Order: sequence, then structure tokens, then C-alpha cells
Amino acid sequence: MSNLCYEYFVRPLFHPAVSDIAVEGLLYALSDPVRAQIFAEMTASECPLNCSNFRKVDNRTLPKATLSQHFKILREAGLIRSERKGVEMHNTTRCAELKERFGDMLTAILSTYAGQNSRRETGARNRKQLNGALRRAR
Repeated sequence: MSNLCYEYFVRPLFHPAVSDIAVEGLLYALSDPVRAQIFAEMTASECPLNCSNFRKVDNRTLPKATLSQHFKILREAGLIRSERKGVEMHNTTRCAELKERFGDMLTAILSTYAGQNSRRETGARNRKQLNGALRRAR
């Protein structure tokens, strides 16, 4: 199938203009821990990532349809830009554009998210150690 035919049958991707991006949309998109983790990992990456880079999140495998939905929400909120490359979707953040409009808001959200996760991991590790000690004591 020629590229022209393929493009005819594939729906175009929606990317809001920076002026149309709302704080509420950004906060909604980042309110889900999986989407927040995906976005945080994307901001740390120096190259475009595709959905398959995120098949495993929080030590669990996510279905492709679930990942597609997460990426759609991130894209329609204006956090990422997606580009089709053959059968793959290459995703990049729009941090530079968003920084102009929202300042350091995203940086603050991501650093708070990272701190929250490190406390959660420490708490989980401590609970695991405590449970192991309790089992050994019995």
C-alpha cells in the first residue's frame, strides 16, 4: 500500500495549540500515576520514545490498548507530541513550549511526584522488612 493510501485511512493526531492548553487538562493528565511516570521518563529521555518503551510500568505489564489511551490523554492535554514513523508512534515532550506558557509548573509537579514515589518506595521497603521480621519472630 502506498504512503498516500495509508495516510488516507489513518486518522490525523490531535495536538492542541499551546494557547489552547489548559492547566486543568495538564493536571488531569498527570493525575494518573502511570501517565505521570510515563511523562517523567519521557522528560528524562533525549530521544523520541514509542509506546513499547512503556510496556512495563511499576513492575506490571500494561496492555497495548491501555498504553494507547494513556498516550492519547497525554497528547490531547498538550504534554506530548506524537509522530507516526511507519507502524511506530514516536513521542516527545512539549516541555520547552509549555515552559514558555506555564513557567516551572511542570518541573514542580514532576519533582513532587519523584519525591512522593521515593517516599512510597521507602515505605514499601520498610513494610516488607517489618513483615519479614514479624514472620521470623513467629
